[in-house]
Amino acid sequence: EAVALFEPRASDVLLASFPKSGTTWLKALAFAAVHRAEHPPHSPDHPLRHRNPHQCVEFLEFAFAESATTADDVFVALPSPRVLATHLPYSLLPERVTVTAEAGRIVYICRDPKDTLVSMWMFAKKCMAVAGSGTAVEEEDTFTFKEAFELFCQGQCANGPAWHHVAGYWEASQRWPDKVLFLRYEELLQDPVGNVRKLAGFMGRGFSEDEEAAGLLQQIVELCSFHALKNMDVNKSGTVYDLKNESFFRNGVAGDWTNHMTPA
Repeated sequence: EAVALFEPRASDVLLASFPKSGTTWLKALAFAAVHRAEHPPHSPDHPLRHRNPHQCVEFLEFAFAESATTADDVFVALPSPRVLATHLPYSLLPERVTVTAEAGRIVYICRDPKDTLVSMWMFAKKCMAVAGSGTAVEEEDTFTFKEAFELFCQGQCANGPAWHHVAGYWEASQRWPDKVLFLRYEELLQDPVGNVRKLAGFMGRGFSEDEEAAGLLQQIVELCSFHALKNMDVNKSGTVYDLKNESFFRNGVAGDWTNHMTPA
């Protein structure tokens, strides 16, 4: 309900995703692309070299959950274009954030649900460890994969069911393609340059021929690569949402589910 207080701007970019579907990567890429003029990707002072992507792009619902008044003040103070994020299903977004004239653009990223499940399971164990002991020391029998699998298939997980979440944004992208861009994690892995080019264009920040010739697009892809982000000092230490920054960088690949489930 508090998110309904949010005042959108036509220049806003809202990054939407089901948890553990490539959110951290998308935040980094979108932030770097939108702010490349004031923060060149090669700069040693680039925000992504000193802050976790989740600190550069805030979740709407998390901020409003802490304090509706403070969150509103923070978002109002942000200069346009604002890059924000949400894990909320499309059906729960306020109408003025989706299809009204003042609404900005929405970028959704989806991922193979089997990989999402594995990533959610491992992340949930870290969260449970912190909640239980204050440290991210995981115990294998605290939350088994079998339990996670059953709950996921029943739709009993954060922001679930997963298939409803994906379908909601997919349908919106088909109805309003100029308002909602639907990306796939696996395709982003296969062709990061092409997909970042498409992402930037959709956000109204397309790369010029001169920028591409200067290698700016490739520099952003390299700055935001899984390897680069994971190995930055800021992501080897520090915390966000009471979790170690390193918790948001596991392996950054597609198909890891085969190490935990038997292919059909």
